[in-house]
Amino acid sequence: MRSVLARRRAPLSIPRGAARAALLPILILALFGCGTSNLPPIPDDMPPGPGVAVPVIDLDMPGRSAGQLGEWAETQSGPLGIPVVAMESYGYAAAVLARSRPDCGIGWTTLAGIAAVESKHGSHGGSHLDADGAVRPPIRGVPLDGSPGVARIVDEDATARAGSPVYVRAMGPFQFLPETWQHWGVDANGDGIADPDNIDDAALTAARYLCASGGDLTTADGWQRALLTYNQSGAYMAKVRTRAAAYSVGRRA
Repeated sequence: MRSVLARRRAPLSIPRGAARAALLPILILALFGCGTSNLPPIPDDMPPGPGVAVPVIDLDMPGRSAGQLGEWAETQSGPLGIPVVAMESYGYAAAVLARSRPDCGIGWTTLAGIAAVESKHGSHGGSHLDADGAVRPPIRGVPLDGSPGVARIVDEDATARAGSPVYVRAMGPFQFLPETWQHWGVDANGDGIADPDNIDDAALTAARYLCASGGDLTTADGWQRALLTYNQSGAYMAKVRTRAAAYSVGRRA
């Protein structure tokens, strides 16, 4: 997976003379409330909670089996700010792994947290999700050319054809590197193609990769190991955890 450059912002200091003025808006909010006062707090759990249970569906149904989760996804979509098609994908991937790797215990919330950070659930840069799970136009990461905070990975085949360096770019709503996708990519929507630009395929591939990397994702150690294998950044892991934890209690991240 691609590396992420964590950016830190220096803490702000408030001059002593401005303390009373700075406190006034806080007191007003405390007295009269604010728009987020009714939202549940984001838990500090590690790993984040699994969220609302995924209904039992026929995982072997021909075609796009994830579509069976439409009603469940619609009830979650609005409160969480996640497209229905994306919710179906995350729920389906978690259900498949619950059968194939019951020892893993990956929750759909973890997949949603990753997709939120990586691509805003397939909406980064003006892209959108179609009903078949395809992300259009496809999402591509920055060239991994060794710039500050970015790994340097050369596409050897493309470089040989071009005669000059061509750098790898992460692909799709889960931002897989081409090499990783070649090894792990699976077809989840029954069209016979493992496509990193389809959120069904990408979510199930991510779930398989995370379970293989972390083992038991219901433990703090397993979950952290899986996320750090996906992206070797503590700041990245913290972002995913916060979003997944928010989804676990039914609120937007």
